[in-house]
Amino acid sequence: MSKRFYITTAIDYVNGQPHLGHAYEKVIADVIARSRRALGEEVFFLTGLDEHGQKVQQAAQADGKSAQVYCDELAASWTAFVGKLGLTNDDFVRTTSSRHKEVVQAILTKLHVEGHFYQASTEGFYSTKEETFVTEKERLPDGTFPASYGEVVKLSETNWYFKLGAHQQWLIDHIEGNPSFIQPDYRRNEVLGFLKNNTLEDLCISRPAARLTWGIPIPFDPAYVTYVWFDALVNYISVPAARGDSTVLAATNSQLSTLNSQLSLWPADVHVIGKDIVKFHAVYWPIMLKAMGLPLPSQLLVHGWWQKDGAKMSKSTGNVVDPVAVIDDWGLDAFRFYVVRELDIGPDGNWTDAGFAARYQAELANGLGNLVNRSLSMLKRYRSGVIPARHDELAADAAKASADTVKHLRASELQAGLHSIWTLVNRANQYVDQTAPFKLAKDPAQAARLDEVLYNLVESCRVLAVLLHPFIPGTAAKIYAQLNLSATLDKLALSVWGGLQPGHVIGEPAALFPRRDTPKA
Repeated sequence: MSKRFYITTAIDYVNGQPHLGHAYEKVIADVIARSRRALGEEVFFLTGLDEHGQKVQQAAQADGKSAQVYCDELAASWTAFVGKLGLTNDDFVRTTSSRHKEVVQAILTKLHVEGHFYQASTEGFYSTKEETFVTEKERLPDGTFPASYGEVVKLSETNWYFKLGAHQQWLIDHIEGNPSFIQPDYRRNEVLGFLKNNTLEDLCISRPAARLTWGIPIPFDPAYVTYVWFDALVNYISVPAARGDSTVLAATNSQLSTLNSQLSLWPADVHVIGKDIVKFHAVYWPIMLKAMGLPLPSQLLVHGWWQKDGAKMSKSTGNVVDPVAVIDDWGLDAFRFYVVRELDIGPDGNWTDAGFAARYQAELANGLGNLVNRSLSMLKRYRSGVIPARHDELAADAAKASADTVKHLRASELQAGLHSIWTLVNRANQYVDQTAPFKLAKDPAQAARLDEVLYNLVESCRVLAVLLHPFIPGTAAKIYAQLNLSATLDKLALSVWGGLQPGHVIGEPAALFPRRDTPKA
């Protein structure tokens, strides 16, 4: 049984509605998943929800609902959101599901038996908002704690702790020995800087059930529930376990009652995460896996945050972008294109409505849409829609765009992949201007030359559809439909020049991206 390419997003915390950051993470993970399928690999793409913890318990109480009802209602809106984004995820995890809880408890039992946990009393300051203890080091000069922690209260309690410190040097060695483990490089350097300049404190993996009931009970001590992050990270292996992954089942001693398939998934190839949760994934998670005896994921791919008009997004000021509203207004592919084209994976990005509209007009409507529409319309007008004999004038341009795109997709360089594709869009549009087929059509002596030009243009459109499929699949399918091609276009190998056969009759051209009135900046 061959291992599948296994990609995950972070699981989203259900104490609110989805926003632009969630949409961006899911879209880039989906583009990577589609790319890998298009490269001929079998893929498993996981996303889902983190449903336990004090914030959820408090939000449910404030709504006058049980925590489970509160989570079920929000889960419905989040699963609808996944559909709205056109994701091709293979599973959707919820940490309140029995299949997940079983694996978490199996891991806790195993690690407890093997001596990885101990009980200790702590007195300190606790942030409910972040569900973590904060230290004196984090105090501001005026004695308060940063606003990001919300209300901080003094707390004295006994909990269970996981011995992290013993693995600190091992983790440094692993990160240094595997440069691609954390990407981009500057995120890797941040983690190494943290590990080399701080003594790793042991991780509190429990919360007293007297204070927090909404969590997975600790199997060896029912007076406690599991710390939400220890629970949440396990989702990456609880789903493989539920899918019959023998590596995970053996390492966790899981006795899952229902195995609906036998997939080989672990280790994950890519965890796509935001920069705010790097420590959990780059420090806690590798050590948890080592303690379990499981191999580490191949890569943590860390993306930045979005701002709106150069400022932090905030519901209270109305400075937000509602991805659903944008999709309803402009279309799903326009949204997917913009977030990938505008923001490379790594740095922070800045959304402006004027910038969105400008990219839509210049690159989608006037660039890609205009190319496809005028190429197919001219073939209809001058050759009744019949493909002429093959001609290879743009073959080298198409081959280079294809090779560059494939290289970038293999490296999860999505923005660079779109750049490569647009070299062919721009070259083909330039080719129309240079060859002026509308002038050739007026001269019967230029009939053979017009055939050559039309083949090059329409075949370029077909190649572009194949290359664009991982990014904007709806548009790619529309181009194929207008070309009257019924075959699937989800394999990048189909981008080889010469796919359109002479004598084939295309369908009806239609605008891919209708022009819009551009809002003033």
